[in-house]
Amino acid sequence: MIFLKNIFIKAIFLFTLITLLAPKTYGSSNDEEKYKYLDLFGQVFDRVRSSYVEDVTDQELIEKAIDGMLSGLDPHSGFMNEEVFQEMQMDTEGKFGGLGIEITMEEGFVKVIAPIEDTPAYEAGVLAGDYIIQIDETPVFGLTLNEAVELMRGKKGELIVVTISRANTEPFEIEIIRDYIKIRSVKSEVLNNIGYLRITSFNEQTESGLLDAIKKIEQENKIMGYVLDVRSNPGGLLTQAVKVTDIFLERGEIVSTRGRDKKDIRRYRAKKSDRTNGKPLVVIIDGGSASASEIVAGALQDHKRAIIIGTQSFGKGSVQTIIPFQVSNSDNLTGIRLTTARYYTPSGESIQGKGIEPDIIIEQGEFESFNYRRFSESDLKDSLDKDNEEDLEDGEDNELSEFEKRLEVDYQLRRAFDLVQGVSLFSETQE
Repeated sequence: MIFLKNIFIKAIFLFTLITLLAPKTYGSSNDEEKYKYLDLFGQVFDRVRSSYVEDVTDQELIEKAIDGMLSGLDPHSGFMNEEVFQEMQMDTEGKFGGLGIEITMEEGFVKVIAPIEDTPAYEAGVLAGDYIIQIDETPVFGLTLNEAVELMRGKKGELIVVTISRANTEPFEIEIIRDYIKIRSVKSEVLNNIGYLRITSFNEQTESGLLDAIKKIEQENKIMGYVLDVRSNPGGLLTQAVKVTDIFLERGEIVSTRGRDKKDIRRYRAKKSDRTNGKPLVVIIDGGSASASEIVAGALQDHKRAIIIGTQSFGKGSVQTIIPFQVSNSDNLTGIRLTTARYYTPSGESIQGKGIEPDIIIEQGEFESFNYRRFSESDLKDSLDKDNEEDLEDGEDNELSEFEKRLEVDYQLRRAFDLVQGVSLFSETQE
């Protein structure tokens, strides 16, 4: 009876695979080869069910087989079970539970594309480019990306210990407390009549958050230009990357996607006017700027709308399509994340594996000039009007804001502000 049941399950499984994978027209010369390997798959499936050291359900085996097929193609494709699929939908809305990192798989280990600002991983000190080589007591090598993600998920308040491998250091552990994460996609500041716009990720709230920030800045200040900071921004929704870029452009192509078929090309173009009225714009990128961040930087660079500074971006230029599937006799959805196209900048350059090269390469470092004591005529002994100068200084409020303190140690950001100021002054002299 058990034997007959196994044969029945195997037959149903093979029939389902053939139905899904077989071409619409039959008689192809590849059909025989395809069915031969589908039969091999069925044999392996049956042997694993009967001989693996532990009991494994048919559902587990099939889900792992699907995930293996997808993740074997590239690091960004994969299978999502019901739980993961639901959490993915929460991710794009800007609220989800976890550590707050965008990751990929590289050389058998989890690589951090970027930690998301104001999340547990960011606060704990995880950096873009870090490799996670162990999760609690489980080595990462040999796991699929989905399996590693499952290990990192957990209840709010639970402790997780990840072992990090970082360039030029010995592996070390970082303790992180899991939490529900509400992402504030856009942050803004104003200093010396320069607007600072920080985008931490591209979710459904990004365009509206950026427009609100610009509107508020313009109403309250006489702005000479903007700094757009997408460092350590792992990306997100393509639609939001297009809308954000459109905020700074008058016209022209923003990005194109090209699939396997040469005819499968989709172009996204600017449709609205420049909401900043062409004011000088500097964009800061780094190795943690990926996907949607690279689309924005690449388009603004190609149209010469912005000066791009910082370091080479991550180089994630592929498009993933979320395809939902409904399991029979269930109301819940599973899905797959499948790479279906590549991104291309307006000039026709592929981002994949290359990234965006800044117009001005500026490595991060300490802004040492702020540490020096500056001297002038009034510092000399018995200088004229020295007493008056000291009286004025005593009455001044020398307390720096938090943002000004950040400028003292963030070299790239300081250079961006200097550049906006310089471009603005140059533009004024040309008028």
